[in-house]
Formats: sequence, C-alpha cells, structure tokens
Amino acid sequence: MAGRGVVSFQLTILKVLAGQRHGRASHLDVAKCVAIPMSSGRDWSDRMKRLAARAPGLSIFSSDYVLRDASGWQITDAGRAFLTSIEVPASGPAPVEIETPHPVAAAAPDFPANVIKISDLAERRRRLAAA
Repeated sequence: MAGRGVVSFQLTILKVLAGQRHGRASHLDVAKCVAIPMSSGRDWSDRMKRLAARAPGLSIFSSDYVLRDASGWQITDAGRAFLTSIEVPASGPAPVEIETPHPVAAAAPDFPANVIKISDLAERRRRLAAA
C-alpha cells in the first residue's frame, strides 16, 4: 500500500496532466510542473493529503490512469474520471451558515481610487483562506 506522501505526489501528477493540452506532457515538463505546486506551501500539501485520504493505495500507472511512452505521459479518460470522483465533496450534512454580527462602523471617508484600505486586504485574505 502506498504511503500518503506517495499518493499525494501521484495526485499532483494527475492534476498537472489534467491541466495540460490534450492531457499530455513530456517527462521533463511533468517534473517541472509538479515541482511548482509541491513546493508552493502548505495549502497544496494539505489539499493533496485530504484527497489522498480518499484514495489509499493509489497507483496511477497500474490503474491505467496515466500512460507512459517514449515521448511523455498522458492522463487517460479513466484518470480524469477518477480525479473528478475524488474531488467531489463527500456527501453528508450541508454546512450550516452561522451569521456573525458585524460591528457598526463609521462611514468610510472618500479615498482616491489608487488607495487600498487595509480592511479590504484583510477581507480578501479571509476569503482566499476560506477557498
């Protein structure tokens, strides 16, 4: 059985190939493209670990999700279907939205168009972190 790190790496390969034109890339291009998200930080790593938990023992080559030949690697239709299936959120109760009270704020002063308010940046960061 493959460890989570190996499965996360294989899922990254599937994601990279799925994003390539015709689902195909040379070995060198796969290596370059995989290195980017794998070194991008905790968000990608955590996401792949969550997906890996849904695919224990994954082997993209023996499952025929990826084909290799002399000119490169290609994701198969089965590989695309598998990737789609594990990315679908698990069924369960829908998350409950909890309405949080918003503090009453004074009217915002008029800022020139080229000024970014710090509060806007904080809100953007919260939305990105939640995505």
